[in-house]
Amino acid sequence: MRTVELVYRYGSLHAHGRPQPPDAASARARLNDGNRAFAALLDHFDETGGPARHIVDGDRRDLGLDAGGDHAPTQHPFAAILGCSDARAPIELLFNEGPNELFVVRVAGNGLGAESLGSLSYAAEQLKDSLRLMVVLGHSGCGALTAAVDAILEPNGYLSTAADFALRGIIDRLLPIVDASARDLAEIHGRDVADWPGYRLALIETAIAVNAALAAYWARRQFPLAKSAGVRTAYGVYLLETRAIWSPTSGAGAARGLAEPPEDAAGLAKLSAAVVRSDRIARLLER
Repeated sequence: MRTVELVYRYGSLHAHGRPQPPDAASARARLNDGNRAFAALLDHFDETGGPARHIVDGDRRDLGLDAGGDHAPTQHPFAAILGCSDARAPIELLFNEGPNELFVVRVAGNGLGAESLGSLSYAAEQLKDSLRLMVVLGHSGCGALTAAVDAILEPNGYLSTAADFALRGIIDRLLPIVDASARDLAEIHGRDVADWPGYRLALIETAIAVNAALAAYWARRQFPLAKSAGVRTAYGVYLLETRAIWSPTSGAGAARGLAEPPEDAAGLAKLSAAVVRSDRIARLLER
C-alpha cells in the first residue's frame, strides 16, 4: 500500500528556513503555492508505488533550538488566519507551513466574534513587524453553517439549541448570511429552487463561501491601521473533498487559491451572486 510522508525538517544552526514574504502579495502567493503542493501530494494517491514524500524546511530557532537554548523564540508569523475549529481542516498542514509562520485563530464557523476579533487585533498590533496578510478560511461541510441552515429549513429542530446560550450565539450570528444566500439562490435559480434535490447542500456551501468573504471584508474595515501598513486581507474555502482552496469571485466566478474580498457592499452583492452562479453550486443543486 502506498504511503504519504509529510516531513518537517529542521537542520543545523546555520540552515535557516524559507525567507519571510516581503509583502502581502508574496504572502498570499506563498500560501496558495503551499496549498497546491499539499493537494497535489494526495491527488494521485493510490495503492501502488513507493511513498509520496513532501518536505517542509524550517528554521530550528522557531522550535527554540538555538545555540543558547535559554529563551523562547521570537514570534514572527507572516499571516494571521481565522479558521474553523473543524478537526478536518488543519491550517498549518493544508498551507504547507510549520511553527511560527502562521498566527492561527480557530472558532466554529470562523466568525468575527469578540474573541476572534481580539485575537486578530493582537496580531495586527503586536506582530506588525512580520505580519503581511490576514486570512479568513472557511471549509466545505462546515457544521456551524449546517446548523444555521437547518435552523431556517427546520425551525422546530432549533429548539434544542436555543437553550444552549453559547452555541446559540454562534449559530444566530450566521442566520442573516444563510437568509441572504437563500434569497440569492431563489433570485438566480427561481423561486422553486428550494424544491430541487440538492438545495440544502447548495445553500450550506453558498453560505460558507459568503461567510468567509464577508468576514474578510469586515476584518479589513476593522483594522484600517494594519491596511495602511501594507497588511491585506484574503478569503477562501478549503474543500475537504479535494484539499484545495476555492475562492469564488465576482469577476471570474471561481478561482483556485485565496482571493481578496470585495471593496464595498456592492462588491459583496456581486460576489454572492457569483457564488450562486458558480459551477460548484450548480452541480450541488442537481444532486
